[in-house]
Amino acid sequence: MNQSVILALVNFNETNMKLKQILATILISGLTAFGVIFGYAKFNQSNNNYGGQSTSEVPGNYKYANFWDGEGKGSGPEDFTTAANAALPTVVHIKTKINAKQVTNNTPRSRGNDPFSDFFGDDFYNQLFGGGSTREQRASGSGVIISADGYIVTNNHVVDKADEIMITMSNKKTYKAKVVGTDPAYDLAVLKIDVNNLPYLVYGNSDNVQIGQWVLAIGYPLNLETTVTAGIISAKARSLGLNKDRNGNSNGAVESFLQTDAAVNPGNSGGALISTDGKLIGINSAIASGTGYYSGYSYAIPVNIAKKVVDDIIRYGTVQRAYLGVSYVPASDLTTEEKKANNIPLNAYGIYVSDVPQNGGAYEGGIKKGDIIKSIAGVPVTTGALLNEVISRYKPGDKVKIGYAREGKDYEVTVNLKNVSGNYDIVKTESAIEKLGAEFLTLDSRTAKNYGVEGGVILKKIGSDGALNKQTQIRENFVILKVNDKTVLKVEDLLEVVKKNKKLTFTGFFPGYDGLYDYQVDLGSND
Repeated sequence: MNQSVILALVNFNETNMKLKQILATILISGLTAFGVIFGYAKFNQSNNNYGGQSTSEVPGNYKYANFWDGEGKGSGPEDFTTAANAALPTVVHIKTKINAKQVTNNTPRSRGNDPFSDFFGDDFYNQLFGGGSTREQRASGSGVIISADGYIVTNNHVVDKADEIMITMSNKKTYKAKVVGTDPAYDLAVLKIDVNNLPYLVYGNSDNVQIGQWVLAIGYPLNLETTVTAGIISAKARSLGLNKDRNGNSNGAVESFLQTDAAVNPGNSGGALISTDGKLIGINSAIASGTGYYSGYSYAIPVNIAKKVVDDIIRYGTVQRAYLGVSYVPASDLTTEEKKANNIPLNAYGIYVSDVPQNGGAYEGGIKKGDIIKSIAGVPVTTGALLNEVISRYKPGDKVKIGYAREGKDYEVTVNLKNVSGNYDIVKTESAIEKLGAEFLTLDSRTAKNYGVEGGVILKKIGSDGALNKQTQIRENFVILKVNDKTVLKVEDLLEVVKKNKKLTFTGFFPGYDGLYDYQVDLGSND
């Protein structure tokens, strides 16, 4: 082989070896880089980048959430237009008027001769000294149409005392409304307009409302046109101590508000709180404010309470309210010493039964003092507001299952609920004596003799929501001698006159004061 051929082969072999070295170097470098990148990724995944949270895994508490996407981002606020458009035609503007009234109720009948009567007549004397007059008052609020034939639900305080109620629809048509029934204990009222084929809001289920859920408040605040605001449910089963029953007692009231941060102002009362699918979940009722205007929170009556009250008022004329028949205090309100003294576990939750009247359903069902009620009809109860809310959905005669704890063991019993009188009767529309809103007591013979009268009836107590309190300036301890000029010697005499007349004149005296006084009441008035 010649020298030139041998030299070419040597050069080729050297070149081939260098190429192999270069390729090996590139391969090793590539493998090394891939290993570093892969290792870093695994290290980063196992050690979490952001505040100790993995960006690739969804925590277990989000397993029911439907807003988590593949990039780990939550969805933004929903589009509320569909729900708002469905609800707007169903929310109405309520305008009320209370007529001016002449007050002449506290004028002594036997006052002797007076110059005013001689020169100007009795009317001038009455206007000057008998209380004068009240001015006409106008107010407004909101309401929700809940049936095609014109039933409307609103707050009791929106229409209370009104002599005239006008309804303005979203299309500007106006109708006169009549009051079907009211219940101040729930702060609810049902109105009726004579129109058919109306749009109305479908009931939702307030039990299913969740804290953090988007809601819309719709109404006529500050005399503006229909207004929609949005917020979230911030709490449930709130009790504010605002409502009172017909006798002015807060203990007889039912409060279990939905709390929301949707803006609500005066005029929104009675309007709709709806879910984002356009269903009614509450009746807007109150705001938490030191100024009377919105400053953070508003409160709505849950629809599950409202629809039962509305159904009762339409069907019976008044609410058929059931009672469990216990006195209670939330277990969480008991002190450590009280729990130890009553053998209650320190971590106990529920409602501690402090007393069980013998004429109530709970007593007949076997509930005893010292028991802790944990659930009603399967609904866990930890507050008095929640207990009242659940019981308020039933009427006398309904049976409910009560879950309770006694001496550390859990039991369940079925209780037949009763009415306030301790029986299962359907409560009829409010009687005339109930409309007066007062308690009466027959004057005993010894006291009657001391007063120099044959007999009479003492006005023992006046409720704040009755006709006597609203329409007169009468006071407790007034001794009634006559009603509509008919002598009443005992309570039975008074009842006999009252149940036959709508317009009543009570004549009597105040012990220690001279003269007879007249007080006039019209039980046919909305006042």
